Amino acid sequence: MTQQTWDEVGGLLPHDEFRAASEAIVANIEQVIEGKTATVRLALAVLLAEGHLLIEDVPGVGKTKLAKALARSIDCTVRRIQFTPDLLPSDVTGVSVYNQETHDFEFRPGAVFANLVVGDEINRASPKTQSALLECMEERQVTVDGVTYQLQTPFMVIATQNPIEMEGTYPLPEAQRDRFTARIAMGYPDSNAELAMLDGHGGTDPLNELRAVSDAAIVRQLIATVRQVHVADAVKQYAIDLVTATREAPDLRLGASPRATLQLLRTARAVAALEGRDYVLPDDLQALAVPVLAHRIIPTADAQLARRTTDAIVSELVHRLPLPHDRQRNQYDTRPASGNGRAPYEPRRP
Repeated sequence: MTQQTWDEVGGLLPHDEFRAASEAIVANIEQVIEGKTATVRLALAVLLAEGHLLIEDVPGVGKTKLAKALARSIDCTVRRIQFTPDLLPSDVTGVSVYNQETHDFEFRPGAVFANLVVGDEINRASPKTQSALLECMEERQVTVDGVTYQLQTPFMVIATQNPIEMEGTYPLPEAQRDRFTARIAMGYPDSNAELAMLDGHGGTDPLNELRAVSDAAIVRQLIATVRQVHVADAVKQYAIDLVTATREAPDLRLGASPRATLQLLRTARAVAALEGRDYVLPDDLQALAVPVLAHRIIPTADAQLARRTTDAIVSELVHRLPLPHDRQRNQYDTRPASGNGRAPYEPRRP
């Protein structure tokens, strides 16, 4: 059987089927994660954007549960890695083992040979082990002993880390953080959601009862549909302007990379598709700027002394940067229309 490479996806889905499949996944995850619809939808958008997700928050707010719920909602291969200081790179990528019967070395795949890889507390592993994920996250392949093995699609790494307890941890280097498409925080639930959690999780764990509502073939079709979402030149330029602003900001000593621009646009395509649109709005880029860009930048020493977070810096840049001249019009927009009455980034209809 020929192994499917990461760039081979299925056919396009009609609008109704796309919406039904995506909403089913979101609803299934929300059986476990209470009151976090926006977070759940962003996690799904990262999957459909062919990216990777970093969940960073305090203990006990459901980081690992979100990762497991997303994995179980899709009937595909799932592997979980508990990152510890003694974890070896070969535990992640795989290792060649000598077979006494055949008198030859045979490759035994590691944990990354799955559609969804859940890495729990990734910053507790050594930098050597963390770097084992670099190739597979960027190139969808693993090289062991000079032999390259392709990974199947969909392929997504969902990593969690705790930003509070730093003893015995190894902070992710810039190159590793840059490979994560988005960084999200779960946050504490509101009182109603926490009350519902007590009712639903008090006796049994609903994660144990969760059943798959999709499979790898459907996810590949969802990805193919997201790839076809239209992005006009004005929106592309706005994405470049957003990323360029981080490189020129006086409060930052390291701005976002060109990879960040690409991931911002890919995630915006996925968000637009989940919202039922076949084109991207500048508002999509604004909403995604913090989760996609904030973890890739480094503030200056003065900004750190002033306790300015990267999230706050990116939010300020978004508010200061002017939007494209013509935006998508709605029923409450009283501004005069452009020449043809159509926003420049909205696709032409047949």
